[in-house]
Amino acid sequence: MTMMAMTQQVATQESRTAALPEVPHPRRVAPKDARALSKAFFDRLAVLEEGTAEYQDVRNTLIEMNMSLVRYAAGRFRSRGADEMEDIVQVGMIGLIKAIDRFELTREVEFTTFAVPYIIGEIKRFFRDTSWAVHVPRRLQEARVELARATEELRTRLGRTPTVKELATLMNLSEDEVIEARLASNGYNSSSLDATINSDSDDGEAALAHFIGAEDPAMELVEDFHALAPLLAELDDRDRQIIHMRFVEELTQSQIGERLGCSQMHVSRLLSRTLKRLREGMLTTR
Repeated sequence: MTMMAMTQQVATQESRTAALPEVPHPRRVAPKDARALSKAFFDRLAVLEEGTAEYQDVRNTLIEMNMSLVRYAAGRFRSRGADEMEDIVQVGMIGLIKAIDRFELTREVEFTTFAVPYIIGEIKRFFRDTSWAVHVPRRLQEARVELARATEELRTRLGRTPTVKELATLMNLSEDEVIEARLASNGYNSSSLDATINSDSDDGEAALAHFIGAEDPAMELVEDFHALAPLLAELDDRDRQIIHMRFVEELTQSQIGERLGCSQMHVSRLLSRTLKRLREGMLTTR
């Protein structure tokens, strides 16, 4: 090692062990000052043992000094509304922390240049994972965005709503893929079943749930099945076998008689007697 290289190494080590400047209120540091101070704090962080109290103090100071980067990145999404803005800032902080943990001064790039893509990337990931009311595959999420752009472009050009065929040609997709993207866009927003809508009732409004769906008639059979099961279990083997052949295998009375070796009339009497017993049992249970 040359004398010059040794001198530079000693100077670097001395700068890393020198006392850091006092920053009593890291969150109040101006962005311009934060850039200069961050270099010194990153320099110290590189020689500290991760997990120590001093390491955590230096890391926390870096986080607080650079919170302005999160506010700057979050400002791009201000149209989302005040309620959602708080979530955006919180998610952006995750990106800032990831950037601090992965940044190295040897990259020869400003920390701000390095950190902003991390912050914005984390915010975009948040929107991608939470903005859809139902789960939609990534390819369809991207197709929805492309579909919106193509629709707007053709509407401006044609002066009307474009057809599926016209959209397919512009987007270089099949018509089925365009239709699929349209259906996927329905998963982007949802309405509560308790949402009120106009109605013809005296009250003037009613819940959305009152206008969609219908009662399933088969649901009434569930209770009957539960009541019937123990009654079937009480039948003897022959009567239970006749019920099974008639209503499960759907055999005629003559076919059942052939299997049992008796007449169709005898099967009819046995079947009528068993059904009467089951019917009375069901009425009693109800």
